[in-house]
Amino acid sequence: MSPQHFDVIVVGGSYAGLSAAMPLARARRSLLIIDAGQRRNQTVERAHGFLGHDGKDPAVIAALGREQVLAYPNVQWREAFAEQVRREAGHDGDRFVVTCNDGASVSADRLVLATGLTDELPDIPGLAERWGKTVFNCPYCDGYELDLGHVGVIGTGSVSVHEAMMLTDWGTVTLFTNGCVDLQAEESAQLQARGVTVVAGAVASIDEHATVVMTDGRRVALRGLFVAPRQRMTSALPEQLGCTLEEGPFGCFIRTDACKATDVPGVFACGDTARATHSLASAVGDGFQAGVAVHQSLVFA
Repeated sequence: MSPQHFDVIVVGGSYAGLSAAMPLARARRSLLIIDAGQRRNQTVERAHGFLGHDGKDPAVIAALGREQVLAYPNVQWREAFAEQVRREAGHDGDRFVVTCNDGASVSADRLVLATGLTDELPDIPGLAERWGKTVFNCPYCDGYELDLGHVGVIGTGSVSVHEAMMLTDWGTVTLFTNGCVDLQAEESAQLQARGVTVVAGAVASIDEHATVVMTDGRRVALRGLFVAPRQRMTSALPEQLGCTLEEGPFGCFIRTDACKATDVPGVFACGDTARATHSLASAVGDGFQAGVAVHQSLVFA
């Protein structure tokens, strides 16, 4: 029995995937969204910097987007994890066959990867449970709410120096090198010029609201903390398809052109998995661009 076939399968039903689905739904294309419920910002209590939704619960934004997309009768939703994908030849051209963890297989003429990333947080006791609450990644998303208070950066590499210098527009900054930042003389001078305090030594834990506890017992109470973690692909589909990956400051992402097409014909990618820097707003913009490009590729194939 042949798998159920669609014009387009979108893998990932968060902000980028839903945004990609919208122009395709409105173009009356048959569309399946496969989503495993692994929204990256699910620990975040308030989303900021997204025009029209500033300060809203990101889960509410995602739920509203899903409701609006699924209002189109040509859109279907499958709660599953897309485990495998293969490309196979058909009488009317190649198609993509996606197999989910529930055993179901579906196929489509075009594939949109909005599969997201997973943050690999430093192994510091107390950090993970504060992630998205008092420990953050993006100053543009969460810096303003710290009211120019005392904020900290836990070092994860050279990118932490850049983050510490930027954060001085949002508060008084302390950079904790944590054995991961080897400051050069020029960097030390730049940090000093920006008024950043540098604390050497290892971080033992995060306590109370956002207090950094050092291994030597020192405690630094903060209004909030920032960490730039490494990130990994949540899905193996890009590698299975042979999509070219690029190395960014935080990890690998899928290479795409300006229209969000990968170098694998018929495969598009959008959102966090297909860009070096991330935000809810950029994911939505990427998704819409991908959806429009997919539709035009079907019309002008």
